[in-house]
Order: sequence, then structure tokens, then C-alpha cells
Amino acid sequence: MGLVHGLYSSGMAQQMVWLSGLLTFGQCVEVFERIGQCNVGRSSIWRQFQAHGARWLEKAEHNQSQVNPERLQLNAASADHATPKGVSLDGGMVNIRGQGWKEMKVGVVYDVSTHLEYDEHSEEYIPLPHAEHLAYCAVLGDVDRFRPALWALAVAQALPTARKSSVTADGAEWIWNISADLFPDSTQIVDWFHACDHLAQAAEALFPTEPKRANSWFHQRQDDLFLGNLQAITAPLDKADLAQYSHYFHHHQRRMQYQEFREDGLPIGSGTVESGVKQFKTRLVASGMRWNPDSAQRMLLIRAAVLDHSFDDCWRLAA
Repeated sequence: MGLVHGLYSSGMAQQMVWLSGLLTFGQCVEVFERIGQCNVGRSSIWRQFQAHGARWLEKAEHNQSQVNPERLQLNAASADHATPKGVSLDGGMVNIRGQGWKEMKVGVVYDVSTHLEYDEHSEEYIPLPHAEHLAYCAVLGDVDRFRPALWALAVAQALPTARKSSVTADGAEWIWNISADLFPDSTQIVDWFHACDHLAQAAEALFPTEPKRANSWFHQRQDDLFLGNLQAITAPLDKADLAQYSHYFHHHQRRMQYQEFREDGLPIGSGTVESGVKQFKTRLVASGMRWNPDSAQRMLLIRAAVLDHSFDDCWRLAA
């Protein structure tokens, strides 16, 4: 036990904080006991998490102030790099003690590369885009708190200086407002699967008592959706006085040119951030788990660094 306490200021403290971002505090105790052959109390791990999490948060907020859009000077566009970049945003709920369920906002920035895969629409093997080298940020709070964290992540990942970039997400308006504010040169893309969900709802509304016709119409119009022929979708909905369903396609028409996006090597799905939200919730939303706001934000920082394998770099920078 004396050895453990003696190492708290160096490697042991680092491992305690890293493990706390991976597992619950109770599970951390079991890992140290079974694998590390040392008795580390849950309260000790909690104190290290709190102390170093606070230090990380202070460093992150300082970094955000240094790279805000008003202060950052970018080189001429001719110097932009050729690696395509992508960003996706989404939200999830965290149980906050005394406040109930509050939203965390999650962002992921990644490189976009293409690999040959079979495409069901063209029935050929074509280069399809994939997200690589994912980097995360997550903030408990509103858009104003999330914006500087996302921008700092984007700068660290060289997204503002990419010749080609895209924002792929669901239809939430706060996402497109941030996109227009921070990434005005990026192509905006509504997630393909969210668009298909809306199309399925429209089909059911158009044929409420005829499921076979609804299913047939959905599959026919799904091809039109991919090709960007949205008139074939909106016209029958408008004619049937179903504007509440057609509005989604009218509003996002420029964000739904999926064939064009695909041919340009841009991702049309936002599964990266949806998976990311689930991974954050795995650590913060276990059964009966409640957080105070400061602890939740510290854990979001640490969890992000664990997920994208930047923990050791973050530890050194915050030292």
C-alpha cells in the first residue's frame, strides 16, 4: 500500500485516471486488485480523477481561448492540405444530480479516405468514403459551451485548412447553425439513414391503411432520394396535404444530394458520432449513475481522450 501511495504523483496516478475513463470506479478497483496485485481504494481513484480532471479542464479552456476564430490566423487558401476532413455532431443525455437528464453534445473530427466496396445502388465495386483517425470532444451544456470545444478540436485536427471537408449529421437545426458558423466552406450533408427514416414515415402517412403500397412507394422513392430527385418525394406529399412530412425534404434539399456527395468522396452517414455518443454513455449512463455537473464534464474530457487514444498526449500537455 505504501508503494501505491508513493507512485500516485507519477505513473500510478496516470493509470488510475486513464482506467477511470474506461471503466466505472468500482471496476477500476477490481482491475488493480486482480491484475495489478495492489489494493487501491475507490475513493483514491475518485480523488485522482477529480484532481487531474480539473487540471485537464483548465488546460482545455485555456487552449480554447487561444484558438478561438477571432484570434486564429490561417494561411492563404493555396497552402491548404489535401487530406479530406469530416466532422459529425450529435447529442445524448446524462443524469445530473438534482437536475435530471441533461444533454451532452458530442463532436468527432476525422480524416476521410476511400476504399473499394460493393455499392448496392450502382451494383459495382466503387471507392466508398470511410472515417479514419477519429478525434472526439464532448461538452455538458448548451451550444455556446460546445462551440469553442468543437472549434479547438477542429483546429487541432487541421480541419479549417483542408481543401475539402464536410459536416454529416441528422437534421437538428443547432447542428447546421454551428456548421455555418464554424465551417462555412464545408459541405453540409444530412445523414442518409435519418433521411430514409423520414421517408419511411412519409410513406406511412401517405398510405396509412395500405402497408404494401407504403412499402413499395418507400423503396421507389428511396432511389429518388439517393439520386437527389426530391421532387418525386415532395410532390405527392404536398398534393396529399402532408406538408409536415414534405417540409423536411424541402428544407434539406441541398444537403441530400447523395449521389453527388458519394461521387465526390464524401461520407453520407453519421454513424461515427452516433457510435461515439453510445461510447460516452457507456461510461456515464450506467444504471443508477448520477453526476454533478463538474464531475461529468471532467469525465467527458477524459473519456474522449481514452476513446481517441490521445490520453498520454493530453496528460503531458496538462502537466
